[in-house]
Amino acid sequence: MVSKNTICLWYDGSALDAAKFYAETFPDSAVGAVVRAPGDYPAGKQGDVLTVEFTVMGIPCLGLNGGSGVQHNEAFSFQVATDDQTETDRLWNAIIGNGGRANVCGWCQDKWGLSWQITPRVLTAAIANPDRAAAKRAFDAMMQMGKIDIAAIEAAVGR
Repeated sequence: MVSKNTICLWYDGSALDAAKFYAETFPDSAVGAVVRAPGDYPAGKQGDVLTVEFTVMGIPCLGLNGGSGVQHNEAFSFQVATDDQTETDRLWNAIIGNGGRANVCGWCQDKWGLSWQITPRVLTAAIANPDRAAAKRAFDAMMQMGKIDIAAIEAAVGR
């Protein structure tokens, strides 16, 4: 059963593949109901996967195989708070290594075009540091990064 409020994500025929990847990659994620089209539709045929219910880190989502007419962009992203460099590396590398692409400041896109922010908690705390000079050093360091390097952020703060 779909939650009362669900994020609907548009795919071009690959919603089930994306849902399986997210379930294998992120904790507290799973694939739920798969609904096949009861008839032909503009992006597919009767019997094709129409929608896939899934969760990503506890967030309910619905993958809709709506066709090629809509593309993801950075206006929507999942922000994933990581606890250490190992977790940061694992998630970043899983996305990039599965046909995704790197971006800047901890952002990357998966092979379906969905944006992810792999954000260490250390970075979030550093930028919110009440010592605004330390916060700026951390921010300036982040602005030079693709994947976030926790040691470099900590060095910028002066730990």
